[in-house]
Amino acid sequence: MVTFSSPSHRSPAPVPAPARRRDRHGRGLRGPMLPPYLPAWRTRAERFDELVASTADALARRVPQVRDVQFAVEDVPPSDPAPWEPGIVLGRGFAAEPRAGLPARVVVYRRPVVSRADGDEELAELVHRVVVEQLALMLGRRPEEIDPDLL
Repeated sequence: MVTFSSPSHRSPAPVPAPARRRDRHGRGLRGPMLPPYLPAWRTRAERFDELVASTADALARRVPQVRDVQFAVEDVPPSDPAPWEPGIVLGRGFAAEPRAGLPARVVVYRRPVVSRADGDEELAELVHRVVVEQLALMLGRRPEEIDPDLL
């Protein structure tokens, strides 16, 4: 007797092997060293962003015009500095452009600011100074008027 195999009776396709996890020394599988809810979980860039945001919030309580300004952080300044900007720029202020629908903006450049600070306290002070100076230029006021504590 002869048997025929129809296409519906073919053998099933081979099942791929499950992904192997390594536990080379019997200490268990590797996982994160810190849980995500701890402050150390955040990256340096995220901490810097929070520093700029907290500085802007503190200044907005003193000067109401600051609420209309957008704050941003970029890693490095563009390679085409303005002719009046000597050296490396730490931050820039951009006036509002109502025709384009853009609000006034302050951009703080993270890498140049971080490279000039020796610690967290000095970094916070430098970020505060850069934000105050850019706001003062944008609003046409002296930095001491924006923040009287600034020396």
